[in-house]
Amino acid sequence: MRQWSVRHSRGLAAIYGAARRLAETCEPLVRRIGYGRLERPVAWFESAIKGALFDCRMCGQCVLNATGMSCPLNCPKQLRNGPCGGVRPDGGCEIDPSMRCAWVAARDGAKNLGGDDALSNYLEPIDHRQKGSSAWLRMLRDGARPDLQASP
Repeated sequence: MRQWSVRHSRGLAAIYGAARRLAETCEPLVRRIGYGRLERPVAWFESAIKGALFDCRMCGQCVLNATGMSCPLNCPKQLRNGPCGGVRPDGGCEIDPSMRCAWVAARDGAKNLGGDDALSNYLEPIDHRQKGSSAWLRMLRDGARPDLQASP
């Protein structure tokens, strides 16, 4: 399913944008209910959807839009800013040759989104304290994507 998501990254990005606008509209209600109260059910729902579509690892700091809908945590080395030097000529992973490199997939997905400009953005290192938490609620609470910054 992960490769399907990369091939359909443009449509998924459009759905993501619409869902984000809807969530932003509902933010006052979410704030009233309380982010803490919603964390567990939203994280469960997010895990079910993103797990099926993207083989999500629930890092709590999702960067799918910046990586062509390919989760960088699918990389056995969990490299967040590009491939290692061991990508095989066929695009396979050096650690698990039966697996396609997550960053080769990210480049393909980024091309579907209209270019691979997003791949030049620097992604902040993962804060492992966020593991298992909802990236959706975090993005809603924090506004803009705080873990996505322009390249130095």
